[in-house]
Amino acid sequence: MPRIIITGASDGIGAEMARQLAQTHQSQLQLTLAARNASNLQTVADQCRALGAQVLTVPTDVGDEAQCRALIDAAVQQFGGLDALINNAGVSAHALFEEVSAQDLGWYERLMRINLWGSVWCTHAALPHLKTSKGAIVAVSSLAGLIGVPGRTAYSASKFAMTGFFEALRAELKPAGVSVTTAYPGVVDTRIRYHGYNAKGQAAGVSGLKEDGAMTVQECAQLIINGMNRRQREVVMTPKGKLGRFLKLIAPGLVEKIALAALKDDVKPH
Repeated sequence: MPRIIITGASDGIGAEMARQLAQTHQSQLQLTLAARNASNLQTVADQCRALGAQVLTVPTDVGDEAQCRALIDAAVQQFGGLDALINNAGVSAHALFEEVSAQDLGWYERLMRINLWGSVWCTHAALPHLKTSKGAIVAVSSLAGLIGVPGRTAYSASKFAMTGFFEALRAELKPAGVSVTTAYPGVVDTRIRYHGYNAKGQAAGVSGLKEDGAMTVQECAQLIINGMNRRQREVVMTPKGKLGRFLKLIAPGLVEKIALAALKDDVKPH
């Protein structure tokens, strides 16, 4: 009976992963859902319970270490152990660095606490239980964690940090039989960019990226779950993402030119 924790589970990719896991495992699933929005979290939980899953909801701000540790403790106490931790909680941001004033720069630290440290704290608390079960860790990063994108200095920094942390952790945990899968979604049809920070650290209210051709949230969630089940090292989701990573190795200057062209063509005014 899989025992799984998903952070950032009240909406978007996290909520869809919860529903897909519940659909697959039904009464065999023991699922813990965490997010800041308790009302939305309860809605997702009810959807999963309707599919037969056993569900615990733990309203959690992963930017707070004590809440991360309380989340893991609550899940283990409820279900007696842990088989997988999906670090999905995160916040987006879109602003040119020069547009961020000195007095507003503090939101860079807040974003890092959520995107990086939330994953670090949850993973640290879960590690003893995952070693016991020889379980799985999933980190939902971004293509912006592989390739620096103009207007995404804060977001790319947090996601590059996740990439480095989980890559090193993967090597450390291999002897213990714990898998570490890092997923790199591109533009996915969710509201994350609308809720993300602008230059003043406020909710942007719009997307700073061109949304045409965005991957569906259903496809993205399925790719992440498949990667976890297969204990893959990485899940790079789009041909453009795979090409961009390859070009970064052999022609980094070209990647920068493409990124700058995309900035001119795609970024909408805020």
